[in-house]
Amino acid sequence: MEFTSSEGERRYDALVRAASRCVVGLDFDGTLSPIVDDPESAHIHPDASEVLVDLAAQVAAIAVITGRPARQVLDLGGLEEVGNELASNEADLYVFGQYGNERWSSTNRRILSPRPPRGLASFERELTGVLRRASAADAWVEDKGLAVAVHTRRLDDPDAAFQRLLPPMRELAARHDLVVEPGRNVIEVRSPGRHKGHAVETLVAELDAGAFLFAGDDLGDMEAFEAVAALREQGMPTLLVCSASTEESALVALSDVVVKGPEGVLDLLRQLTVDAAAAG
Repeated sequence: MEFTSSEGERRYDALVRAASRCVVGLDFDGTLSPIVDDPESAHIHPDASEVLVDLAAQVAAIAVITGRPARQVLDLGGLEEVGNELASNEADLYVFGQYGNERWSSTNRRILSPRPPRGLASFERELTGVLRRASAADAWVEDKGLAVAVHTRRLDDPDAAFQRLLPPMRELAARHDLVVEPGRNVIEVRSPGRHKGHAVETLVAELDAGAFLFAGDDLGDMEAFEAVAALREQGMPTLLVCSASTEESALVALSDVVVKGPEGVLDLLRQLTVDAAAAG
């Protein structure tokens, strides 16, 4: 792992000392699983389950906070099995899906989810025309139930298609009182009012957290970074981790630690587990 400053090292040391009250928040795509052309095959890193189980013995709780639907993440991550192992050791695993609109935990195995937002169905009906006019008719449209995501990764020039689509999709979303969440070659449209920062705040309040680590990789994690930074301003030990790639670097300047993709994230979590055990 690479600290972005000496202050980042000090923050890591403070987090280690507070590990028993720390909540570890993790994005899924690009953080626990590799970015792949087919998002439906983005399975969690094969070492992740073991790393999370070991880490859970040293921290207060672990939460996967993602834009994906909760059920999809549970399946791709094998997280129900991980939750079983954590529960047997009296540790908790949480999944906040669709930017916190859905919720699952290892103690409450039912996914809690609201109704789809008003305007989403009519947005989808008009989306086909937007894609055609932007020469992106072959983009993959993913219906998430509570949101719609347009993936450009499979197109010949994913970045150019993304840039062409973003302005008209913003305009269409605004007409239907929806918001746009850009990611790595994906543009998601969903209801306003919920984002990953709210999931961070919920976990801190409900678990009476004394420290917080969050690891993410793209713009969809910005609100979570901002929520953790606000906790830092209040005096809480925190650590912000960027799972960096050649495609996205927006979080690097905000991070205490920069690692290389899911492998780097898991290496950091392994080190945190070892250091917390030694400090405890």
